[in-house]
Amino acid sequence: MAKLPAAWLIVSILIAPFVNPLTAAETKASDPAAAPKTSVEKAAQKQRDATLAAMQASIDKQRASVAKGLAASVGKQPGPMTSAPTDSFFNLPPFPPLPQPVPQEPAVAQAALPDIVCDPVPETDIAPILLDAAQREGLEPRLLSAVIQQESAFRPCAVSQKGAQGLMQLMPDTSTQFGVKDPFDPKQNIDAGAKYLKELIAHYSGNLSLALGAYNAGPAKVDEIGGIPPIPETTTYVKEILERLAAPTRPAPSPNADSTR
Repeated sequence: MAKLPAAWLIVSILIAPFVNPLTAAETKASDPAAAPKTSVEKAAQKQRDATLAAMQASIDKQRASVAKGLAASVGKQPGPMTSAPTDSFFNLPPFPPLPQPVPQEPAVAQAALPDIVCDPVPETDIAPILLDAAQREGLEPRLLSAVIQQESAFRPCAVSQKGAQGLMQLMPDTSTQFGVKDPFDPKQNIDAGAKYLKELIAHYSGNLSLALGAYNAGPAKVDEIGGIPPIPETTTYVKEILERLAAPTRPAPSPNADSTR
């Protein structure tokens, strides 16, 4: 009894192809509107197929564009996974460090750096300037000459570590006080230095030692202790200038003297 349904199922499968065509033919013969409906369905199916083909073409085009973009990005340095592309407007590359401002110094200071070496002013050039300043201020030319020798060794470009400038080593405040435009100009420097030295001599009632000490260390230090400040540089400075002034002067050679002697 159990084998009967299985045999019946096999027979049904075998005869199904022959039953379906007959059923379809009977349907077409009995329903005259079946043929037009089939044509409409074919047209609709064709339109659907064309639409799907167009959509697929669009999708394929988009995929190709994405693939092209990925291919162009090969070889670029990958950025952090959480950051936007490096060329994105919202993820600009870091700005380079701003250049450090270069301090602008006056042209005069640039021309008188401490490591610049210049020759002493020739005696023939400096002598008229010394004589003119000494006569105008009522000073001994030898005093000005001794101060210049001690201060700068007659080098017009000399600059000290404290900022004193020129032949008589004028501090910037002193240059401003006496209207010096160029402290490295020999005439301007000597004229101002002679005026300043004369003021100091008058301030200390003609005491040259105190005046020289004030010229080197500043009047405030001399006034504070009432004498030459016990600074090795200052005491040496005053001592050597006074020794130069005390030394006998050499007579100028006679123009008719025999050079062989």
